[in-house]
Amino acid sequence: MLKKVAALALDGVAAFELGVICEAFGTDRTEQGFPSYEFALCSPGGRPVRCRSGYDIVPGHDLAPMADADVVAVPAMGPGFTGGECEVLDVPDEVVAALRAAAERGAWVLSVCSGAFVLGEAGLLDDRRCTTHWMYAEQLAARYPLAKVDPDVLYVEDAPILTSAGTAAGIDACLHLIRQEQGSAVATALARRMVVPPHRDGGQAQYIETPVAPAADSLQPVLAWMQEHLGDEQTVESLAVRAHLAPRTFARRFRSETGTTPHDWLTAQRVLLARRLLEESDLGVDQIAVRAGFGNSAALRHHFTRRLGTSPGAYRRRFRDAD
Repeated sequence: MLKKVAALALDGVAAFELGVICEAFGTDRTEQGFPSYEFALCSPGGRPVRCRSGYDIVPGHDLAPMADADVVAVPAMGPGFTGGECEVLDVPDEVVAALRAAAERGAWVLSVCSGAFVLGEAGLLDDRRCTTHWMYAEQLAARYPLAKVDPDVLYVEDAPILTSAGTAAGIDACLHLIRQEQGSAVATALARRMVVPPHRDGGQAQYIETPVAPAADSLQPVLAWMQEHLGDEQTVESLAVRAHLAPRTFARRFRSETGTTPHDWLTAQRVLLARRLLEESDLGVDQIAVRAGFGNSAALRHHFTRRLGTSPGAYRRRFRDAD
């Protein structure tokens, strides 16, 4: 059972992500029948820390509560993100030691967003599945090559490590942990109290803004034609004719210039078109399936769910402009 929760704050802590942890574990709701937690906000020496938003936070504890906490939570940390780079601050040796000791004795170690980089500095991601905000997943993988980074999920449990993606995914991870340790009834009631869904379908892929297809060299005119005719049947043979190449030569050159196969590239563009139509049009799913080149709603649902981790209907409900 979860009794003691220690949250770590260092200079550069993100106030919202820290607030997520405080909301889940640091708010006393015992009068409403919720479990109580001994919650401690910690920093080295108990010193004040400056958050990213420019004001100071004064933790009430040094690192001592981390020594026997059931959960050690690490919110987003660091000076911030600039130009796609995560400028992770130097993690003090005493923090590294405290995090390692917590994991070694079996306590849950939870990170929110870029807090995963702090866990990486402590060596806690080695040979473990983990995640972080999708914008920084590649950098996490490059900085900690032994980590098994999954950029598509909202959170990953590889006990005793639990990592989550950006911002709201920290709520998902906290509710998952409460569900694991204290049951679905408690987690669902807390989600209702926080006015959030007890469980969200899909993963981070549905929140990623898919970039425009990369330019190719000799095949750029063919790619442009493919994008303009997504609703038409397209085969390697017909595309090869348009490129004035033999089918096998076309397939090799396509992979060389785009990094993927014609079928995979075309499917990605069709899913992107379906996303836009779901967000911006009143067309039904069957109509969208035809216009995007999937032919029928079953094929659309299959490819949409496979790539984004959610259904077309759920995606539309989440992202449709209210206007």
